[in-house]
This record gives sequence, structure tokens and C-alpha cells, in this order.
Amino acid sequence: MGIFHAMESDAFEQIVFCRDRSSGLQAIIAIHDTTLGPALGGVRMRPYESEDAAIEDAMRLARGMTYKNALAGLNLGGGKAVIIGDSAKDKSEALFRAFGRFVNSLGGRYITAEDVGTTENDMDLVFQETKFVTGISPAHGSSGNPAPATAFGVYQGMRAAAKFKFGVDHLSRMTVAVLGLGQVGWNLCRLLHEAGVKLIVSDIRQDAVDEAIVRFGAVPTEVDRIYGADCDIFSPCALGAVLHDDTIPLLKARIVAGAANNQLLAPEHGERLQNCGILYAPDYAVNSGGVIHIADELNGYNRDRAYAKIEGIYQTLTAIFEMAEQERMPTSVAADRLAEERIRRGGNLRQGFWSGGRHAGIGGV
Repeated sequence: MGIFHAMESDAFEQIVFCRDRSSGLQAIIAIHDTTLGPALGGVRMRPYESEDAAIEDAMRLARGMTYKNALAGLNLGGGKAVIIGDSAKDKSEALFRAFGRFVNSLGGRYITAEDVGTTENDMDLVFQETKFVTGISPAHGSSGNPAPATAFGVYQGMRAAAKFKFGVDHLSRMTVAVLGLGQVGWNLCRLLHEAGVKLIVSDIRQDAVDEAIVRFGAVPTEVDRIYGADCDIFSPCALGAVLHDDTIPLLKARIVAGAANNQLLAPEHGERLQNCGILYAPDYAVNSGGVIHIADELNGYNRDRAYAKIEGIYQTLTAIFEMAEQERMPTSVAADRLAEERIRRGGNLRQGFWSGGRHAGIGGV
């Protein structure tokens, strides 16, 4: 499929290819939809197996950000960037500053942030070249690492799912199986442990698993066995596409709620979960705490305000579950419909976005 055909199929507005010879930067910025406002989404750094794989990932993630930002009630569109490279050895100041110059050249159509493979320190380097970046160090008056906020949002979504499925919105004495102990997964485990949850954990990094055993009393299991763990909630917090024909039949959990993006391998797997009696908290709804957190920077960051809005994920998930039940549809479809409805009727909200904050008066953000 040609790139323009792919853009037309998913209603993309713009794809930007970025190359800087001196730093070795190879990056792709995908802007999906700016109906509600400028596109906000992080920059991911991975050693993609091919350029086509990088393009596909950027586009898939950017489209997800359109829906995530809309459903989160933000006056922001969806975009995403990927840098082709190994985050463990290919990072440099020159590379991120070059990326920042490309972001700046878009004049505010795209606002970047950290994502898988990038950090707050990397965003500080981007900030040296552009104001169109969030998630930078608190020393610059910003919100910093969004992982704790993402985890807090997932926790709220789990509470909403437990209320809908089990009739109680506390998680005490429940068992949650967490796949992936990165920054978000770790912070989620901390919150769940404090709430009296029994944890089952798995990660490709044995040191992270060992620490979770010590810190949280977690029970370890292998990555390929966690799907069949005896638990109330399964929480995918690593990479996406983990829910498919091979894994769904293994699930013993009655709820799936996790931080990973694009958890369904294909749209039909939302229906498959529904048919199995498993309540699925749509990923872009339940993991939106991070983007809500960094978006608050655009109005001058206030932690209490940001976390109060993240608590609203509970109500958002409840609305999705109720719509899905009433109209007998998968929760993934209900989430899409609610997001699309906001985009349809929300184009006129854009004017209010420009009225204040760090980006006011600088040509379009």
C-alpha cells in the first residue's frame, strides 16, 4: 500500500520524514487529526526492523492519540513520532536537538513528549530547540515524568472496571497480574500494593521481577505464562498487540485493564473478549493519565488540577461500560464511538485552547 493511500485510508493529515546527517537522526512524525487542536503525542525510540515498520508504528500510535486525547476531554489532536535507533546506545545531544528543530519547523501542529525509549532528560534537549514539547524537567516549570500519572489513571480505570464487574470499586484482596515492569508498570504495582492487592508479575528483566518480589511481595511468573495466571485483573503494561487468538483463550481474569497501547491485535479481538465474558478497559481510555498530565503544562502546570482530571478516567470508563452494555457492543467499539462523537462536535472548541499558558501567542499552539 502506498503512503498516500495509507494516509487516506485512516484520514491522516501529514507525515514528516526527518533526517539529520551529522547526528544520524532518522525520525518520522505522524499527524493524524487536528480537529480539536494541535497534535500531542510522544516520541518513541526503537531499533525498528525496517523503515516500513517505523512508519506503520508511528501512524498506528498517532491515530490512537487522536482517540485518546478526544476521550480524555482534551482540546488536542493526535500525533506521534518515532526515532529509528537503539535507545541504549544511539542517543546523543545532537540527535535530540536535531529532532527538536524538526518539531519546531511544524510551527505548533505537533507537540512532542517522552515515550518508550525516551526520557525527561531527552525532552530537555528537545526543549533547547523548540517550545513545542512537554514532559520536560520540573526545573523548567513542567510536569516531569508522566509515568506515575499514567499509572494513577490505570488504577482509577481498574476501580471503575471492578465496580462494574464485581460491584465494588476497591481492589483490596483482589489479585492483579501485571505484564511489564517498566516505569508505568512499576508505579502501578506500587499503587496496587498500597491498596492491598496481591500481585503476580512478569517482565523480561529478571532484576525488575526480583525487586518487585522484595518490595511488593509479588509472585513471579514467566512472560508466556502470565496470560493464564489465576487472577481477577490482567494488566498488560508492556508493548501492544498482546490480546489475540492465542492469548485470549488462556485468560482467567474477568477484567483486562493495563497501560500498554494498542493491546488488541485486531479490532475483532474486542468482540472476542466480550464473548468470553471478559470486561476490557479500552487501552487509550484507561492509560490517558500521562497525556492528561503533560497536557496540563500547556496551561501552566498545576499538579492538583492535573490529578483531579485524571481521576475523571473513572467516570469515562463507567460511561464506556454502560454504553457497551446498553447497546450490546464491545467496549472497544463504545470507546471509539464516544471519541468520534466528541471530535465531530468539538471542532469549535479549538479557539479556547489558545487563550493562555506557556504556548500562548506563539503562532498556533
